[in-house]
Amino acid sequence: MTDVQLTPGDVYTRAQLKEVFGGSTQGGIIPSRTSDNILLFTDHESAKLYGYQDGWLTAGDDESGPIFEYTGEGTLGDQTLKGKNGSVLRHAEDGRALHVFVAVGYVEGTGTKTHRYVGEFNLDETEPFIERQALDSAKAMRWVYVFRLRPVAEVEQAPGDFVPPADETVTRRVPATPMTDPVYALRTPASTTTSKPTTPEKNNGKRITRKPTDAVEVKRLEAELSDRFLAFLEEQGHTVSRFDIRIKGLRSILFTDLYDETDNVLYEIKSKSDRRAVRAAISQLLDYRRHIPPKDARLVVLLPACPHGDLLDLVDSSGMALIYEDGDNFTGWPVA
Repeated sequence: MTDVQLTPGDVYTRAQLKEVFGGSTQGGIIPSRTSDNILLFTDHESAKLYGYQDGWLTAGDDESGPIFEYTGEGTLGDQTLKGKNGSVLRHAEDGRALHVFVAVGYVEGTGTKTHRYVGEFNLDETEPFIERQALDSAKAMRWVYVFRLRPVAEVEQAPGDFVPPADETVTRRVPATPMTDPVYALRTPASTTTSKPTTPEKNNGKRITRKPTDAVEVKRLEAELSDRFLAFLEEQGHTVSRFDIRIKGLRSILFTDLYDETDNVLYEIKSKSDRRAVRAAISQLLDYRRHIPPKDARLVVLLPACPHGDLLDLVDSSGMALIYEDGDNFTGWPVA
């Protein structure tokens, strides 16, 4: 195996893969200590027990190209970006390649599982992961991280590896719980582009690069602002939740920011108060309102600071309201 180039679509055992990449034969995320690689294993049958499926989205879900969704490790309680999940988040910074494998069966006459090679990936640089709420092994609601992987070379897109599209548009209300993971602050994005060979034992010339990006920092700041505002609303005695939305014919899931059930207000939260953030918030709120049950919900943009006066006018002209954080207060709340 050490002299064999892995080919997407070919099937291997974990013992064979260990010969090539190193690492363990147990677990879903396997960072190797002997090569610059991380192996990601998924099993569609096991994933169904937790109500999700890793796999491909389609062009209708993401216009930037194919995405393979991969759910982080941890089956009980909130997942974090520490440990093995953190190794996936930092893979480009650390010069490691991501390789995805899907369980497909067993070696005949044995209990040894076999795994089909999907291909090599990088994390999406704009949105490396999304947070979702799902049931854990104790059937309690918790936060999970879903990594968004983009192929960097030849991959296999088997029909069974696509996330099933929704048969109809379904909106589900889920609890609004704090989502801040302190590990966001442990590593900051690289300030310069770096590259490092990615192949095990042999070098086929492929390299991975990391462009400067503040995507992780943006998510951290949004999560912290969301947590502060959630605590503020709950202190006022308000009931707060969120919505996740599956749209007919699509595979991706839309996940809103906070929904104040008491005042019938849907918030979109941004980490910056610039024009790009305000424009994005307005378009997202218009998109969500078409699908959430209270069609008359008030739409509000929540920002970390007061924006330029022209942006205040922009929000007002859209028929929405704006709230911004000012010290320990939220100016603009309550919404008229």
